[in-house]
Amino acid sequence: MQESGEMYLETIRILLSKQKIVRAIDVGNYMGFSKPSVSRAMSVLKRDGYVTVGEGGAIGLTEAGKKIADTILERHTVLTKMLTGIGVDPETAEKDACRMEHVISPETFDAIKKYMKDNKKKQ
Repeated sequence: MQESGEMYLETIRILLSKQKIVRAIDVGNYMGFSKPSVSRAMSVLKRDGYVTVGEGGAIGLTEAGKKIADTILERHTVLTKMLTGIGVDPETAEKDACRMEHVISPETFDAIKKYMKDNKKKQ
């Protein structure tokens, strides 16, 4: 899956944790994208089996979509914490984590999580 698809799924996951119904307008507002861009992305994600679009335009995640969204969200959270923990200012850490979350290998990410867990115990 391309980075943009992952970003859409992560955004939908975040919005669903804050509100009961998510529509394309909510996704667009959150991401700063136009309605046509979001509509196109939702069509592709629906076609590929990652989202559902119900009555009134309510967007949901399929199990496959939720799995990807949860993975990306976890990476974002852990990488942001790691970067702020080593002294990166929060705004930069947030932006850098957003880029890193899409390209980091599972092996490297697991090693970072283990390192952070092990070093948390030592503090």
